[in-house]
Amino acid sequence: MTEEFHRIRRLPPYVFAEVNKAKAAARAEGADIIDLGMGNPDSPTPPHIVAKMIEAVQDPRTHRYSTSRGIPGLRRALSGYYQRRFGVTLDPETEVIATLGSKEGLANLAAAITSPGDTIMVPNPSYPIHQFGFIIAGAAVRSIPATPDDEMLRAIDRAVRHSVPKPTALIVNFPSNPTAHLASLDFYKELVALARRHEFYILSDLAYAELYFDGEPPPSVLQVAGAREVTVEFTSLSKTYSMPGWRMGFAAGNQRLVTALARMKSYLDYGAFTPIQVASVAALNGPQDCVEAARSLYRERRDVIVPGLAAAGWQMPSPRGSMFAWAPIPPRYVHMGSLDFSKLLLERARVAVAPGIGFGEHGDGHVRIALVENTQRLRQAVRNIRGFLHTESNAPTSPADQVPA
Repeated sequence: MTEEFHRIRRLPPYVFAEVNKAKAAARAEGADIIDLGMGNPDSPTPPHIVAKMIEAVQDPRTHRYSTSRGIPGLRRALSGYYQRRFGVTLDPETEVIATLGSKEGLANLAAAITSPGDTIMVPNPSYPIHQFGFIIAGAAVRSIPATPDDEMLRAIDRAVRHSVPKPTALIVNFPSNPTAHLASLDFYKELVALARRHEFYILSDLAYAELYFDGEPPPSVLQVAGAREVTVEFTSLSKTYSMPGWRMGFAAGNQRLVTALARMKSYLDYGAFTPIQVASVAALNGPQDCVEAARSLYRERRDVIVPGLAAAGWQMPSPRGSMFAWAPIPPRYVHMGSLDFSKLLLERARVAVAPGIGFGEHGDGHVRIALVENTQRLRQAVRNIRGFLHTESNAPTSPADQVPA
């Protein structure tokens, strides 16, 4: 009875738990920790959405079981969003399903379509559920490059031709968590052509579609002709409308995949609390100035943290989308790896970040910085990190450096 359960054995210790433990210990000692680790939006949900929730919850009829597929009005609202935003027409009855956030939707779809021994292609680094949802379901994961370019397309082609069994699905996530990469419509056209030629599914995570800062809005894979034959796409209200705790997301696209997800969910849940679904309709159909306000807020925060840290000596790309900066570990600390560097930053600068190793082994040279504190706190984080880098500038970088001259 001491042997670990089979599915649990396939899950490594959660890397972020180590940083969270150190963060909790520091706070217990009275330290003021600036937490840029978790992508947890700090802005309040817009008032008109909250008001609709309050209105709906006062009707006792909404207190009963809901439906796991989502109420019809919510599925129509998501279809309307796709039509307005992407010019994509979806059938709300057969091509849209509500989920308890995109994370739950991805995990349940993995359970629905995966057989033990299947191969799934996943970018490395990527959001943990992208690979572990399928690992839990019994699949093997083949890592591919995480940047939406020709190298990624060539890697997918090689994976399909040389994997046994042939991969059944590919995960993509643009704007990306954690890398903040954006994909173009031309890239998606090449990707869809590849998927149709090799007969694998595309599972697109579009949770950050509305968080973009420079240039054109990010496209949807479903804009490509023929994409619906091979694609299902997940979206979420968490970041767009500052509704992370509400747990409302969607899957849309390929009817076979949506049907499989619906059948799985019918055994597992009764859907989100009906007032949450009603309020989500108000979010999608109501005034959208709150979306632009959220976008402007994250852009402002990006323009504090990235130039500020550059002036302090820590260079990183300025993200064009998402709510994260994907920061290469300063050269002096690369030898430590992302977990130990994150712990050091927490100890010396009182700033918490997410170690890149938590997103896959190819993320170990980076940390993810979430833009989830106000600009005053971000400026304080910059000052703390500047002080840490300056204080450490004359310290040895490795045990070898400590040998006396």
